[in-house]
Amino acid sequence: MTPELHRRIGFEIELLAPAGRSRLALAEDLAARTGGQVRPVWHHDSEPSLVPGLERFRHLTQGFEVRRAGGELLCTLVDDVTLLADLDPRLPPLPGWFRVLTDDPRLLRLIALHTDPATTIGKALDATALLWRTKVTQHGDVYRVDDRNDVTIALAAPQGGGRERPCEIVTPPLAAGHHEALEELLGPAREMGFTVPQEAAVHLHVDGGPFRSPRALANLVRLFAHWRDPLRTLLETNPNCRRLAPLPDPLVKVADGHEPTEQALRRAGEEGEISKYFDVNLTQVLTDTPLRDTVEVRILPGAITADEIVARAAIVELLLDRCATDVPFPDPPSDPATAVETLLHLAASTLSDR
Repeated sequence: MTPELHRRIGFEIELLAPAGRSRLALAEDLAARTGGQVRPVWHHDSEPSLVPGLERFRHLTQGFEVRRAGGELLCTLVDDVTLLADLDPRLPPLPGWFRVLTDDPRLLRLIALHTDPATTIGKALDATALLWRTKVTQHGDVYRVDDRNDVTIALAAPQGGGRERPCEIVTPPLAAGHHEALEELLGPAREMGFTVPQEAAVHLHVDGGPFRSPRALANLVRLFAHWRDPLRTLLETNPNCRRLAPLPDPLVKVADGHEPTEQALRRAGEEGEISKYFDVNLTQVLTDTPLRDTVEVRILPGAITADEIVARAAIVELLLDRCATDVPFPDPPSDPATAVETLLHLAASTLSDR
């Protein structure tokens, strides 16, 4: 029997369209099934730069928001730059697929605000050129805007290599009926031939409020730090998944201390250069100004059925329930062979307390 989830959870599910299809095709299919509509949106992301002295490029890629007939958000489908192994970088760009690149996140946000995501590559930088009172220039199949000192502001470039195929399904927060809501999205994806990519993961966004208490946050750190290996074994974390890392030592040391304070945890997070790219993303509960007040659990493996996702999410939910108490989360047993069994027992004991 499929377990029932009790928390308000947003899901991110990484899939891959079959060759010749795209995330837009799935968006159109979902909209048709619900009598809804598809609306193009920009997806913000970054990638390592090959330019000397420039650490990362920031870019906008094409995503698609699907709304039901009544206007309610069903999901958003976006690219995921970590999905690479199943793609052929030699493939030429498909007509209409492109990205906008710059080197500053503030510029990227400004460009997104002034550029229609439904536009074409040839018009993608027109509004940016107006802002800087310059002109768009074309260099082969790449469009560029420079400022009046000939410093490049942004580029618009075709996106080849099958980049239209990665499809991260992003749901709105689901308060109830999680299984049914997920299967409404994943059933059509399976029918269309979507698969689980080699590097895939499923991310869970749960409300961050219960973990703003220093004790609860310390428990969360202790769970994901000291129980890292048994937790990843229990959830079957994908070893090919990118952008995962153990929580930084300064944060773990403070969480292990006697009565850690909110200020001490935040300072330790800064010292450890906390970011979203750890096994659990705590950035939003280590600040007073969250973009969205959630804790993001990032170590669930890729999946394309609601049964798999909900079953693992139920285990995570029980362990989070245990963290959201004043009782310190215990250390794992010294014998690694019994650690997974002990973790399951902790989850089961939390279930019995409900």
